[in-house]
Amino acid sequence: MLKQIFTTLCCVLSLSAQALEVNTANEAELDSVRGLGPSSTARILLAREQGPFKDWADFMQRVKGIKPATASKLSATGLTVNQLPFAAPDSGAEVR
Repeated sequence: MLKQIFTTLCCVLSLSAQALEVNTANEAELDSVRGLGPSSTARILLAREQGPFKDWADFMQRVKGIKPATASKLSATGLTVNQLPFAAPDSGAEVR
C-alpha cells in the first residue's frame, strides 16, 4: 500500500511541470514522449479517432502494446489521460 502511495505521489510531482494530455496532444508532442515512437503514436492517434480516451484502462484496451508497465512508464514521463496519471490497479493484497 505504501509503495502504491509513493508511486502515485512521484507521478503527480513529476507531472507538475511537464504534463501532456493524450487526448489533446498532437503527433509531434506524442513523439516527444520517452517510450513512444512513430508506430505507437500512430496507434494512439488512430484509436483516438473513435473518441477521447476515458481513462487509463480505456487507453490500454484501445492501443495495442500499452500494458500496465508501459502505462506506468509513460505516466512517469508526464503523459496523462483526462489529466490523471496512471495508477496501477490494487492487487488486493496488503503489505504488512
